[in-house]
Amino acid sequence: MDEQQDSKGRALREHGALHPRPSQVRDPIFENNGFFDPRDLVMVKYEMIRRVRVEHRPASEAANAFGFSRVALYQAMAAFHAEGLPGLLPRRRGPKAANKLTNDVLEFIDQQRAADGGLRAPALAKMIKEHLGLTVHPRSIERALARRVKAKKGRHVEPS
Repeated sequence: MDEQQDSKGRALREHGALHPRPSQVRDPIFENNGFFDPRDLVMVKYEMIRRVRVEHRPASEAANAFGFSRVALYQAMAAFHAEGLPGLLPRRRGPKAANKLTNDVLEFIDQQRAADGGLRAPALAKMIKEHLGLTVHPRSIERALARRVKAKKGRHVEPS
């Protein structure tokens, strides 16, 4: 693999656009073509959608040629329709934020830590369970506290 291909692979990986199964892309346009790269997930999905929408190819045929299921094709079509090319980028799976650690829970943590600065996440998790009836993993508490510290460090305070 030459330097340019390796650089592109790194960039695709960094942006979450590296196709996890480029070998499943069997469409002839991606074979030995300097422009069409089966590793580029966004390009593959776009070309698959184009085949269906512009060339009027059957969805099952296009999905098979590009290494996707029909369901994945329809999901990609809906995402492209709603968001354009950015909609074809993979989404992070799972929760996007600490949904149990609401402002009320964080305020409770702050109160407990103000009373006892030596409290650690496992003890805080137990207190949250006892007082608020929520089960929160200690690691979630640690991450929330770390985010708060990082946010405080990132604030710029003007000198008076």
